Amino acid sequence: MTAQIILNNNTPFQQVDVDTITLDIIENALRNAREEMDATLFRTAMSPGIREQGDAFPLIAEREGKMIVGQFGSFIDGFLKAYNGTIEEGDVFWLSDPYACDGAVSHNNDWLIIRPIFKNGRLVSWASMFGHQTDIGGKVPGSMPTDATSVFEEGIRIPPVKLYKKDILQEDLLNLVLHQVRMPEWCRADLYAIIASCRVAEKRILEICDRFGENEYISATDYLLARNKRAMGHLINNAVGEEKVYFEDFVCDDGRGFGPYKLKCTMWREGEKVILDFNGTDPQAAGSINFYLNENMLKMFFGIYMIMVFDPQVLINDGFYDLVDVRIPKGSLLKPNFPAALSCRTHALGRIFDLLGALLGKKQPEFMCAAGFSSSPHLMFSGTDKKTGEWFQLFQIGFGGIPGRPFGDGADGHSLWPGFTNVPNEFLERYFPMRITHYTSLADSGGAGFYRGGNGILMTYEFLNSGVISIHDDRWYTHPWGVNGGEPGARSRKILRRKDGSKTVLPAKCDGVEVFTGDQLDYITWGGGGWGNPLERDSELIALEVKQGLVTAAGAFENYGVKVENDYSVNQKETQMRRVEMAKNRPEGIFNFGPDMQSLRENCLSDTGLEAPTPPRWS
Repeated sequence: MTAQIILNNNTPFQQVDVDTITLDIIENALRNAREEMDATLFRTAMSPGIREQGDAFPLIAEREGKMIVGQFGSFIDGFLKAYNGTIEEGDVFWLSDPYACDGAVSHNNDWLIIRPIFKNGRLVSWASMFGHQTDIGGKVPGSMPTDATSVFEEGIRIPPVKLYKKDILQEDLLNLVLHQVRMPEWCRADLYAIIASCRVAEKRILEICDRFGENEYISATDYLLARNKRAMGHLINNAVGEEKVYFEDFVCDDGRGFGPYKLKCTMWREGEKVILDFNGTDPQAAGSINFYLNENMLKMFFGIYMIMVFDPQVLINDGFYDLVDVRIPKGSLLKPNFPAALSCRTHALGRIFDLLGALLGKKQPEFMCAAGFSSSPHLMFSGTDKKTGEWFQLFQIGFGGIPGRPFGDGADGHSLWPGFTNVPNEFLERYFPMRITHYTSLADSGGAGFYRGGNGILMTYEFLNSGVISIHDDRWYTHPWGVNGGEPGARSRKILRRKDGSKTVLPAKCDGVEVFTGDQLDYITWGGGGWGNPLERDSELIALEVKQGLVTAAGAFENYGVKVENDYSVNQKETQMRRVEMAKNRPEGIFNFGPDMQSLRENCLSDTGLEAPTPPRWS
């Protein structure tokens, strides 16, 4: 299938020289346009997932669809491969089905808008944005069933269609889709906000073309892509060796009692090109943890990690894609066959970042980060408000501990996604029948190290209305691993405390859990792994962290060998003795995964003091 771009002006663009100052002006104008897209969206969307958390991803692409500024890489390539209709000035394209766009979006909840930008009858650029919709129908509120076995259970699927034809809204199409969802007004408002953000980008790009000329704009985008390729080529040559290295990590379970599921990647360099080969990754799951991974998206993940670790000043765009060869076996967890379920794919997505960090650190362990970009915990709460009689529905993303890094501690309770923020507790309590009784960093959950892993979060929800909840999380079974002598981070867990005093440890992936007025949910996220030998961490700093509530006195002694007195002073004599004794049994090797898998199977979540859920069966 091939898209047909209709031009009213077939005059070819001319490559022209662009001086350095003009190039910088155009680059920064595009960066600002991308930021303005976000501002437009967040100020006009209704759902807290987009409005408050920023669960949306913009891009501005050059005329062939390669991202110049953005976050997740270009969605245009997958769209162009799948769409076989015409593309004309004034069109706005809408889609959400991963199988219909080569994984350009990865589950049905992400509504993608694409706007081709024409100037004087010629295609000069693209603007695009996708945002997560709170509900798109399907078998459960939130449309992400943890026990799904087919994409047909996960809400409405939108193939690439024209929502606007020559700037005329196709209202029947929009009404048909909104008829399938539980929150039509939120979906309508969020969709219009996404479209408005793309129109803002279009306006700014046309202004650039008016100011500098169309040939100058096209040439500038080519220069920006070429500059990125040169910079990334240098980073790849220095950071990736010709010798093959591999790493594997695991998604804990599939929500149906099976797991863990292995993700394996082998990396090496051939000339100037890096190879990322996922052969050895487990076959696709019967459940919904499959991640339909677009190769260009994986290239962008790789590029983001490289740039953030080695040279954060490099502009992230698609220019380096020719330098990366991604090989994903069809029918695997990362390239499932239709109609495999996809609604829990964020756990594999998060684990990809841990995987890439390990691979890139194999050659230079001193630059390696620990694990902690491990998942994307979700909570859904829905029901009928007893006061108003109206339906309410919450979708919220939680945060875990960021891993310890070669240049400092991991952040406590922070988002793995760039630009994401929490939903303010005041917002939750104002618009949903709940009260937040605890919202705190969980002491000792970050892995001990010379640089400490970030702590996870304890967030306690008190429900003021009956309803049902769904939970999506991972890292409840495997630890976020530590590196270079660092200790692994603590695992996540979810504890439901009934009003009558009974307690239940909930599975990390579950739907349809009934809650009643007065029940409380302790939502505990994982901690990041530690980096470096914790016995070398400054003892006075540890005493300060005990005072701040980030580390307990017991944790300081057990994990760091530091005796902290009641007045937060350090007992130097006992500290020295304890550290000498601990040094005799320090583990060796780059990685510290925590207890072996057999021990995990036998003692899973024993630290809760409650009966643990049944460990997953080996897939």
